[in-house]
Amino acid sequence: MKALCWHGFHDVRYDNVPDPKILNPRDAIIRVTACSICGSDLHLTDGYVPTMQAGDVIGHETMGEVVEVGADVSSLKVGDRVVVPFTISCGSCWYCQKGLYSLCDDSNPAAEEQKKLIGHATAGLFGYSHMYGGFAGGQAEYLRVPYADVGPITVPAGLSDAQVLFLSDIFPTGYMAAENANIVSGDVVAVWGCGPVGQFAIRSALLMGASRVIAIDEVPERLAMAQAGGAEVIDFSDGKDVYDALMIATKGKGPDSCIDAVGAEAAGHGSMDAVLDKVKAAVHLATDRAHVLREIVKCVRKGGTLSVPGVYIAGVDQFQMGAFVAKGLTMRSGQTHVQRYLKPLLALIENGSIDPSFVVTHERPLSEGPDLYKTFREKKDGCIKVIMRP
Repeated sequence: MKALCWHGFHDVRYDNVPDPKILNPRDAIIRVTACSICGSDLHLTDGYVPTMQAGDVIGHETMGEVVEVGADVSSLKVGDRVVVPFTISCGSCWYCQKGLYSLCDDSNPAAEEQKKLIGHATAGLFGYSHMYGGFAGGQAEYLRVPYADVGPITVPAGLSDAQVLFLSDIFPTGYMAAENANIVSGDVVAVWGCGPVGQFAIRSALLMGASRVIAIDEVPERLAMAQAGGAEVIDFSDGKDVYDALMIATKGKGPDSCIDAVGAEAAGHGSMDAVLDKVKAAVHLATDRAHVLREIVKCVRKGGTLSVPGVYIAGVDQFQMGAFVAKGLTMRSGQTHVQRYLKPLLALIENGSIDPSFVVTHERPLSEGPDLYKTFREKKDGCIKVIMRP
């Protein structure tokens, strides 16, 4: 089959790879009908995620048609149309039973290696390095889905691929980011980053009762999309100080909660800490450019909440722990527990509360994937979200 494969720094290729096979009675094979490029995939191609190997099939936002099921899979049948969560979870360990699916004890075959790096093993992920299990990703013609009796959700024929594909990751991720922000009715929420996750965090925060959402970015198309979703916006490309702008907008109080939907590769133009981050990254003294993480500590109100769906890779220099403690802040983060959100978010789509297809700007064949990675990374041609079809 054909698939998009990682071959190194900014090197994605459209390769021939072996077709997937059933390896376990709980597996299923799907024929991919739609997949997407996620901002997290850029951390792979930018060289920040360790344990990648040349030829690895990438991608973790996938849906398609079931073509084969293992003997122990009774929840799916051949012909079902399904969306596949990016988290691979067993469904029966202590963490899965608590609804903490991304912390699954049993799905990562690289558990011992990951423990050495971070202290504990977490769930396997599709197409996201050998530290997370080395599972082939879904930017391909076919995908093997482990624990298929737990992960995929069957979707109705009346909804388009563009409406349901993002249940695989960015819609639940944005929704969990808003949930982690501890929003109560009337709150003011600030969201850094108006990429796809930020867009869903904005709309989710409003669904949860936020009275105002203030979105921070520098890309005109992203800011326009955020405004269309009900947010006020701050464009920092003209040198505007985000802290000052937020203090004016909130009459000196600060937002009740702040969401970092940027993660490890923040821009932070003009700020000294961002300049130092870029220098350290360039000479391999650091990985994470954490300007936004520092900024949200400064901007959030006293006693406020920080929600961090943005992906971080390793350590963070100059994190303002003193301010974090002095202000009495709470921080919540983590890979998304996708399976927890599939049914309730599908219900929101079905009842018309949200149509996730709003985020799609490009739809192309999978064969154009290598060029689309460049377009997405460089934000060319107004690109915010890509759907690819094998």
